[in-house]
Amino acid sequence: METNAPNRQDALKLLKTYNRTPSLIHHALAVEGVMRYMARKYSEDEEKWGVIGLIHDLDYEQYPEQHCAKTREILMQNGWPPDYIRAVVSHGWGICTDIEPESLLEKTLFAIDELTGLVTACALVRPSKSVRDMKPKSVRKKWKQKGFAAGVNREIIAKGAAMLDVEVSELIEDVIMGMREVADDIGL
Repeated sequence: METNAPNRQDALKLLKTYNRTPSLIHHALAVEGVMRYMARKYSEDEEKWGVIGLIHDLDYEQYPEQHCAKTREILMQNGWPPDYIRAVVSHGWGICTDIEPESLLEKTLFAIDELTGLVTACALVRPSKSVRDMKPKSVRKKWKQKGFAAGVNREIIAKGAAMLDVEVSELIEDVIMGMREVADDIGL
């Protein structure tokens, strides 16, 4: 099958074919927003980064036990380019795949995926229930509370920040800024 670079419309349609849960769709949109923000920050291909962010958890709702492996299969069947597939699969490095993030795009996706979950959880306990008025220090405070958003793997976030050679605080600020751009779409 011929591989053409997929666009956002292709990715969103595929995402919604395999995902119905609003929280999972919101997570995908949040990761897409942050990836687009980060692509601009690093002067990279915003469309490519956004599409990969949008589709990264494609298989999670229907195939949680085969996470990343099933996404690889689905994307290959749909003719996605190998570099897109590799980038998506690499976000599960050390958890469900042995594909280590190598490119800047891959390292960024690895670093911000879990962090969008923490920022979302922090936003939901705010009076405004929004990222629009959130400050990085409020996320740092919650970061230290291991019982808060206990499902968020802080070690992965720290490892991702180290891969990018940035402080976790800077990464938190970038994630907040990226999520602000899609706040209406993700209900925050």
